[in-house]
Amino acid sequence: MRVLVTGGAGYIGSHACKALSAAGHTPIALDNLVHGHRWAVRWGPFEQVDLFDRSEIDRVLREHHIDAVIHFAAYAYVGESMTAPGKYFRNNVVNTINLLDAVVSAGIKWFVFSSSCATYGIPDVIPIDESSPQKPINPYGETKLISERALHWYGLAHPLRSVALRYFNAAGADPECEIGEDHDPEPHLIPLVIETALGRRPELLIMGTDYPTPDGTAIRDYIHVTDLADAHVQALHYLENGGASQALNLGTGKGHSVLDVVKTVESVTRQKVKTRNAPRRPGDPPSLVAEAGRAQALLGWSPQLSGLDTIVSTAHNWHRSHFAPRSA
Repeated sequence: MRVLVTGGAGYIGSHACKALSAAGHTPIALDNLVHGHRWAVRWGPFEQVDLFDRSEIDRVLREHHIDAVIHFAAYAYVGESMTAPGKYFRNNVVNTINLLDAVVSAGIKWFVFSSSCATYGIPDVIPIDESSPQKPINPYGETKLISERALHWYGLAHPLRSVALRYFNAAGADPECEIGEDHDPEPHLIPLVIETALGRRPELLIMGTDYPTPDGTAIRDYIHVTDLADAHVQALHYLENGGASQALNLGTGKGHSVLDVVKTVESVTRQKVKTRNAPRRPGDPPSLVAEAGRAQALLGWSPQLSGLDTIVSTAHNWHRSHFAPRSA
């Protein structure tokens, strides 16, 4: 298949392009390079296009004879979404509708959507399964939920089948160290801890130590980015083989606190991480852990690289190899 990967120059999108290529498909990476990197596009053609531009989307779909779409392109910083909701609704919702209209017009029938556990908000029960109420507590999660609902209605109105993958916390880097995480500013915990261990940051701010968790810090279900990429390929094959539209969690079923991550990074790097306690970040739930049995049953997918030691080791290798020393 020829697969359009929106956000294909980004962190998860670039890993998905590598997985698609390994599976025999041709990924066409589309990215506006606001957060993506041209160097991360290595496994197929690249189109620098903004999803706001409908005519350019139409051209890309037509010229590359696209068979299916995997849609990653979105703003994804929870904290920023709390202070700039309009930016998130314009980019994540309006541009997704623009893409869906182009996809339907082109007659494309398979669509895999990068959704998020942020659609659940503060869950009533842990672990979270797909039947859990979706009650976002930040604009980022709200935009993902609205996009999921749009996919549902587009699927009823048109011959479009989709899989929305609600993944938990993407982390780690390509085991072969070809690509990895590179955000500026960096919002994610594991690279922030690693950068602190490597002396590139003076200290790590622990955002909240009074959560109702065993050690008072927030708990998350970390999943290796390569496992996430493989799930997108399996979702595409599921649709190709006639599978019905679905929404599926992607996670490990095991949560790790912020302090667990700090201890693991210290063990892997053999360096002490200096920390300082800080107030909670608005929009952050205390605990998010997945029940992901449905993805196993329908896609035949299970995480292979998502032990916390492996996640941290691959991320550490990437950061040590690809980043020059820098200050906070």
